[in-house]
Amino acid sequence: MNVTPFKVGNFHVGDGSLTVIAGPCMAESLELCQQIAGHAKEVCARLGVNYIFKASYDKANRTSVNSERGAGLDAGLEILSKIKNDFDLPVTTDIHLPDQAKPVAEVASILQIPAFLCRQSDLLESAAKTGVPVNVKKGQFLAPSDTKNIVAKLASFNGKGTMLTERGTSFGYNTLVVDMPGLETMRSYGVPVCFDATHSAQRPGGAGTSTGGVRDSIPAMARAATAVGIDALFLEIHPDPDKALSDAATQWKLDRFEELLVQVIRIRGALK
Repeated sequence: MNVTPFKVGNFHVGDGSLTVIAGPCMAESLELCQQIAGHAKEVCARLGVNYIFKASYDKANRTSVNSERGAGLDAGLEILSKIKNDFDLPVTTDIHLPDQAKPVAEVASILQIPAFLCRQSDLLESAAKTGVPVNVKKGQFLAPSDTKNIVAKLASFNGKGTMLTERGTSFGYNTLVVDMPGLETMRSYGVPVCFDATHSAQRPGGAGTSTGGVRDSIPAMARAATAVGIDALFLEIHPDPDKALSDAATQWKLDRFEELLVQVIRIRGALK
């Protein structure tokens, strides 16, 4: 299936190479982001894959009102800007409101649209009009075929690069499943496709006042998605996931990042 690649930094997403999008769920501190970015950049460079750093400045859809939200727009963008400049890396983060698109696009190399907001036309339009590529996470409530309308919306807004991300589909209460053939359906709309292995392992609201998950299922899903064929792999990584301020149940351990990527790269090699 032919897709339209788009440029990020000094490489293209969707040109047949693998792009890894990885970082902590939340930009908890500059020091944490520096630790993760430095390690992930070194691993990806050595393994020969593209790397984009990811962290959120605001977690606007937390399960509980008492959950940590994050640094906020100004402080969060300052952290991302430091990572981008000090490590010479493209960075990405999510936006939740149309008026966030412009300031975030001044720092981010890709704008990420959260799954719950994937059909919000005003948000998609504001993101597309920045001229920065847009990565839309497929809503847990959508069929893969429904993403065709998202691609069409962004095209109608003259978007300059679109990617779709699979992150699991709601199956009953507090459970997600992944439709692996759906990755091919999404890619058939002519855009690169990313697989979010860590969010696909979630159990939304499964911990009562927070989201639970099954961390040990992440490698199997990443391998399966790679075998189907993906352009990018999304992982939230943390040196001590159980102490993370967000998504503690499903962030992948930083010191096992390389181990997982090696498995993915071997599968891609076998496909060739």
